[in-house]
Amino acid sequence: MKKKNLLKGVLFVGIGASVYGMLATFVKMSYHEGYTTSEVTTSQFMLGLIGLLILNFIQTITSKTKLPAPNRKEIKMLMLAGTSLGCTSLFYYIAVQYINVSIAIVLLMQSVWFSVVVESFLTKKFPNARKIVATVVVLLGTVLATNLINVDIELDWHGVFWGLMAASSYTLTMFTSNTLATHLPAFRKSIVMLAGGSVVVLAFLFFAQIGPLYFDGLKSVYLNFTDNTQHIHSFDYSIFWTYGFVLALFGTIIPPILFNLGFPNTGLGLGSIISSLELPVSVTMAYILLGEKVLLIQWAGIVLILLAIVLMNLPSKKELEIAEVA
Repeated sequence: MKKKNLLKGVLFVGIGASVYGMLATFVKMSYHEGYTTSEVTTSQFMLGLIGLLILNFIQTITSKTKLPAPNRKEIKMLMLAGTSLGCTSLFYYIAVQYINVSIAIVLLMQSVWFSVVVESFLTKKFPNARKIVATVVVLLGTVLATNLINVDIELDWHGVFWGLMAASSYTLTMFTSNTLATHLPAFRKSIVMLAGGSVVVLAFLFFAQIGPLYFDGLKSVYLNFTDNTQHIHSFDYSIFWTYGFVLALFGTIIPPILFNLGFPNTGLGLGSIISSLELPVSVTMAYILLGEKVLLIQWAGIVLILLAIVLMNLPSKKELEIAEVA
C-alpha cells in the first residue's frame, strides 16, 4: 500500500512539474502574438482564481465533513505570502521578454541555493558540507547552462536581473507555502494566496498599461523603466480566450493541485527531486516550440543543476537510521 501511494505521489509531482515547465514557452508564444506582460499575468491570475473558486465550491458541497476555513489572521498571512507568488510570475515573465526561456528557467532554479542561504539565516546555522557542495555545483551548472564561458554570448542584463528576482520571490513562496496554514484544504489555501498575488498583478497592470494611457508622467516613468521596449496600448481582452485559459490551467490550477496531492506521499526531499523535472521540460519545450538553440554544454550545465538538487535532498545516513527505527 505504501509503495502504491509513493508511486502515485511521484506521478502527481512529476506531472505537476512537467506542466509547470511548459508555462514559460506559452508565455513567450503569447508575446509573439503581441500580448503584454500585464495582459498575460492578469488573465492567468483572474482565470486561475475563478477556476479554483469553482473547484473549491464543488469540494465543499461534495465533502461529507465540514472543511476547515481560514481565520482572519490566516487570511492576512496567506494573502501577504501570496504576493510573492504574484511577484514570481511577474518577474519571471518580464525576464522571458529579454532572454530565452532556456536561460530564464536556469535563473529561476537559483532558488535551490537561495533557499540554503535563507534556511541558514533563519536557523542561524551554517549549512552542512553537502549543501555547500550542492550550491557550488548549481553555480557551476549555471555558468555552463547559460553558456557564460562563451565570450561571444550576450545576455541582456534586464533579463538576468528579473530572472534572479523571480528566483528570490520563488524561494519565499516555497518557504511560506510549506509553513503557513498547513491544516487548510489545498483549494482554500491556494485561493487566498492567489488573491494576494492578484493584488500585485493588478497593481502592475495599472502601472504598466492602464496608468500610462491616461497619465503622461506615469507613461514617461514606465517607458524609461522598460528601456522603451514595449508599446503601450489599451488592455486586449482577447488574451482571456486565447492564451489566458492555458496559462491559468498550466500555471495556477493543475500544478498546485498535483503538488498538494503528491508531496504528502513522496515527502519534501523526494518531491523536490521529482519537481526538478520542470527544468529539462521547460528547456525541451522551448527547443521544440520556439526553436531556441540549446548547446551540448548547456545540457551539461542542466544535468549538473539536476544532480545538485538530488544531492541536496537525499536523506543523510542519520536520517535513514531514524526512519528505520520509526
